Amino acid sequence: MRNFVRAVSIVGALTAIVATPPLLAQTSQRVAFARGNDNASVKGTVTGNQYRDYLLGAKAGQKLSVSITSKGAMFNILPPGSTGEAIYNGAMNGADATNIKLPKTGDYRIRVYLMGNAKDAKRTVSYQLSMTVM
Repeated sequence: MRNFVRAVSIVGALTAIVATPPLLAQTSQRVAFARGNDNASVKGTVTGNQYRDYLLGAKAGQKLSVSITSKGAMFNILPPGSTGEAIYNGAMNGADATNIKLPKTGDYRIRVYLMGNAKDAKRTVSYQLSMTVM
């Protein structure tokens, strides 16, 4: 009986390991404004449950505006030190964040991602992201 229980435990552990989906590699890219400009634009694609982060350095009190043009991609704005908490959620608030007053100095992450059927079907969706810091 003891060997049977041990065998069941080992099979259960192996099943759990095999059933766990692999994590997808995520990417981050620093956004730099051209000298004399307060804005930048990037184009990219995102697939399934991947996300892409764009890092912007900004100071407390500055205002950030972000907009996305896409058929399915969304974005969130994450403050410095965030573990996923957003100060702007595009899925709830829309594709245009305007004049978001920044609470801290540091690197802000603009996270582009998919939801719903596009995410579940592992579609690849293109987007253009525009960012302004004033």
